[in-house]
Order: sequence, then C-alpha cells, then structure tokens
Amino acid sequence: MSTATQPDIGQPLIAGVVTALVGFTSSFAVVIAGLRAVGASDVQAASGLLALTVVFGLGILVLCLRSRAPVTLAWSTPGAAMLAGMATTYHAGWQAAVGAFVVCGVLILATGLIPALGELIGRIPTPIAQAMLAGVLLTLCLAPMHSLVDEPLLTVPVLLVWLVATRWLTRWALPLALLTALVVIGVYVGVHGTGGASLHWAPSLSFTMPHWDVGAVIGIAVPLYIVTMASQNIPGVAVLSSFGYVTPWRAAMTVTGVGTGVAAVFGGHAINLAALSAALAAGDEAGPDRSRRWIAGMSAGVTYLVLACLSGALVTIAAIAPGGLVEAVAGLALLGTFAAAVVGAFTAAETRVPAALTFVAAASGVTFFGIGGAFWGLVIGLVAHRVMK
Repeated sequence: MSTATQPDIGQPLIAGVVTALVGFTSSFAVVIAGLRAVGASDVQAASGLLALTVVFGLGILVLCLRSRAPVTLAWSTPGAAMLAGMATTYHAGWQAAVGAFVVCGVLILATGLIPALGELIGRIPTPIAQAMLAGVLLTLCLAPMHSLVDEPLLTVPVLLVWLVATRWLTRWALPLALLTALVVIGVYVGVHGTGGASLHWAPSLSFTMPHWDVGAVIGIAVPLYIVTMASQNIPGVAVLSSFGYVTPWRAAMTVTGVGTGVAAVFGGHAINLAALSAALAAGDEAGPDRSRRWIAGMSAGVTYLVLACLSGALVTIAAIAPGGLVEAVAGLALLGTFAAAVVGAFTAAETRVPAALTFVAAASGVTFFGIGGAFWGLVIGLVAHRVMK
C-alpha cells in the first residue's frame, strides 16, 4: 500500500528566513544613519526602524497570500543612503523630513493608481538615474575609509572579515562584518563605557506630527521617490520576472505607498519591492516547485516581524558605538550598489557627460533654496541630456 508523497516545505521556509536575515542585517545600519542624518533622535530612529520592518513584514504576508508569488518588500536602502548624505546640508528639522516621507508614500501610491506617472518615471534616462544614485551613495561609501583613519584598530577587523567573507562566503559577508562590528563595539564599551548615552533596549514607537516644508518636499520627497522607483521597484519587478513571476504591480504599489505613509509618522522613510534579496525567496534555493515558493515569501515576512523586536537594541548599539564605525558597516553594504550604479551611469558614451554632471552635483552636497544636491543633480542632468541630445 503506497502513501502519497507530502510536499517538502522546509526548503522554502528556510529560504525565507535567510532572505530576511540577509536583507535586514546587511542594510539596517544604512537606515539608522539616514534617519539620524535628517534630525531623528535615537528614540525616533529606533521607532522608524521598527515601523518600517513591521509594516513591510505585514505587507509581504498580504501580497504573498494574495498573489501566491514570492513577492518580498524592503525599506529603501538607496533612499536611506541619500538621507545619510544630507547630514551636513539638511536643516529643516525632523518634522519636515517626516512630512517629506509622507509625500513620498503618496507618490508611490499614485504610481500604482495612475499609469502615466509610472511611465513618466520610466522616461528618465537610466544613466541619469544611476548617476544620481551613485552620487548620493558616494558619501556613505567613503565612510569605511574615514573610519579606518579615525579608528584604525576598531575598523581593521571589520574590513578584514568583510573582505575574506566576500571571497568565500559572499552572501554572508555583510552579516559577518556586522557581527564583527558588534564584538568590537562590545569590547570598546567594556573599556571606555557608554559615554553617558541613554540606553533604550526595548522596541517602541514614537509618533511625529508631519510638517509640510516646500524645501524638504522637493529636496527629500522627490529624489527619495525617484531613487526608490528606479533602484528598488523597477529592479524588483525584473528580478521576479527573471524567475517567471508576474509582479502584482498595482497591489504592490498600493501596499508600499500606504505602508510608507503609515510608517512615516513613526519615523520610517520609504518601503518598496525588494530587489537583490528578492532572488533568495524566488530562486531555486526556495525549492524546485515554483508554485510553492510563495511560502518562502511568507516565511520572510514572519521573520521580519521577529527581527523588528531588535530595533531598539540596534539603535542603542549604534548610539554607543565609536564614531563612524556603524557608518563604515553601512558603507560596506552599499559598495556593490555604488559600483553597479557607476557602471550604469558611465557605460554609454552619448550620456556620459550629462551623467557626470548629475553625479558631481548629487555627490557635492550643495544646497540651493533649501533643496539638496540630489534633486539639483537630477535637474542638471536632465537639462544637459536634453540639450546634448
């Protein structure tokens, strides 16, 4: 008497856990650096990290159940890097930044509801969009070198672990570098103490009333929206398509747009489709049966909800860490994205000069009329591209 073979769900479950662990540990330092750069206190940054993780974790569950596809979400890592690059030029305050985050959520929602808006974003030349991304990433990608000069004994172990792991354990290079940084921070605090910093280990939400500032909306919301669409949502669709899945575009934009607005008032900046980490849940590692890989997405969503509980502790660790070390880990996390953006920006000869103008303007950190360099870089690049074309 034969028995029916039961489908194995262990493989997609494990793939989902790995997706969440890699996605969270490889970029949370970027988010913390970005939120603090635009005025968030440690409590508000912890709240933002918690809100983002909970909201997109729930969003993953909704989209996977609805579509039966491994649709995964994430926070906007390039967007957080853009915010981190504004540390010395942004002065409108935290409430104005939160207002800009809300506007970004409205724009993402509108993209799903108004096809013409998505087409407009699609008309931005890819090299110009990539150059803007490379420009806003440059400042944070320099952080490992600055940290190496300022704190060589603390930074060298992190860099060595990252380099060796990149050679033999590529996927786990950033988590291992983060683990090394945590050990280094622990030793540092054991020797020097916390420096009087207040410690808040438990996760908690902190509501912020948005303030609508024109400069913040133009300087933060618009480039944050464009970077999120061009560097996260569109590649996220491409990743799922490469594995044979059709992205539920309108549903995804609705969930991420509304989710961004909800997370914004608690300090979160932007939510979007996962790009690189999406391949872990949608690829062969999630099992041979493509029809069951949505379980990997569900597993990732649940794991993110568990990881959200670490938000308070992680921000506290960042607060007591020696200056620049957490930013150095964030810079390592962005090196691959930066390199890809530079290649995309300067490969085509016909758009090389407009892309270069975009890059230097976005990287310069200049501010005109209270509006940061990312927006002006995009404007200058588009104008130059139009004139030269």
